[in-house]
Amino acid sequence: MKRIKINFVGWLSILLLTVIMPSSLLAQESFLQKIEKNTSITGIKPLETNRFSEKYVMFLTQPLDHRHPEKGTFRQRVIVGHVGFDRPTVIVTEGYGAGYALRSQYREEISELFNANMIFVEHRYFLESTPDPCDWQFLTAENSAEDLHSVTTTFKTLYSGKWISTGISKGGQTSLLYRVFFPDDVDFSVPYVAPLCYDLEDGRHEPFLRRVSTNEDRKKVEDFQLEALKRKASLLPRFEKLCTERKHTFRIPLEEIYDYCVLEYSFAFWQWGTPVSQIPESSASDEIIFRHLLDISDPSYFSAESSNLSFFVQAARELGYYGYDMTPFKSYLSIKTSKDYLRHIMLPENLENIKFDKKLSKKMVKFLKKGDPKMIFIYGENDPWTAAGVTWLKNKKNIHVFLEPGGSHLARISTMPEPEKQKIISIMQEWLSK
Repeated sequence: MKRIKINFVGWLSILLLTVIMPSSLLAQESFLQKIEKNTSITGIKPLETNRFSEKYVMFLTQPLDHRHPEKGTFRQRVIVGHVGFDRPTVIVTEGYGAGYALRSQYREEISELFNANMIFVEHRYFLESTPDPCDWQFLTAENSAEDLHSVTTTFKTLYSGKWISTGISKGGQTSLLYRVFFPDDVDFSVPYVAPLCYDLEDGRHEPFLRRVSTNEDRKKVEDFQLEALKRKASLLPRFEKLCTERKHTFRIPLEEIYDYCVLEYSFAFWQWGTPVSQIPESSASDEIIFRHLLDISDPSYFSAESSNLSFFVQAARELGYYGYDMTPFKSYLSIKTSKDYLRHIMLPENLENIKFDKKLSKKMVKFLKKGDPKMIFIYGENDPWTAAGVTWLKNKKNIHVFLEPGGSHLARISTMPEPEKQKIISIMQEWLSK
């Protein structure tokens, strides 16, 4: 009898603990029990959050080359915002590093709209997902798509509901190419401000900048660039001092870097939606002109220490980039031509001879033209990257393209005019209900 009594009390205690234990803790144990069964996942750590019931960072072991797994592995950082096993899941195909997603306040837009789980995937060769040693030959679009397929396959053992892929900028581009290589991995995709460039210097961005916004606004931008160049003699010492203090190094003379900052100014100005009212008058002091130039177009972008190196390698290899129109500024520039500047300035010497391969862009165009996957593309009207967007897609039942009027690279569902916003949400609700 005594033994039976102890067992009864034990079971009663467990039952009471189950009743009074917070549901979030029970869910946490359930999530951890499920995810820890996968031996390819390591380093699981809980994160503070007030946007999910639970949030974790972890690492998934990936092959350097998915076609040749014997060549080695690296660890890819993944951040999981858990809501419930019965909820939809958003996989964020980040194009860069995932550091910002660690913040307790962070939650991706679509996962919040539909109270969905979030699987946030850091791109290979960025931050904590950089192989050691860093062998650039494995940084390809196909390998990045294979990474995402591996992540999705892993987490589908936990989340069996609808799956949505999404990403911003290069992450949007990654979301598109992921769909191209694995069209059935997710139910639908929402790439934000995603370019589809055809070449290393695509050729569509320069004409775009010659017609963006109004004549008056474009003139103000160009006049500022000219003013910055006219004052180069007086501003260059400040520029040199700043670069020395920051310990920047460059592959070309500093005066040429100054010129590139001025050329970049118009692209960056429209990309981030800077108000034209913030452009200083031509009568402004050297300090004001100098500070505004750096606020929009900082020399760190062209430095050997740039955090964008992995992106530049991808751009040179197959993702593409943009060129500069030097015509209005030629008489003030120390550079003779900007052609091939990305290879010449942004890549280390051992990678300067990378040849651009057009196969990826052709594959993506063919996928969109011949197919009709469920996808919603979102762009900003004034964003120069929209020049290389898929705004040319017409008469598709499932592919939808939305353009935010006057919008920038910050165009999102939430920034759309209310009718368009509701239409986007309605389309996604319909897809989630099927």
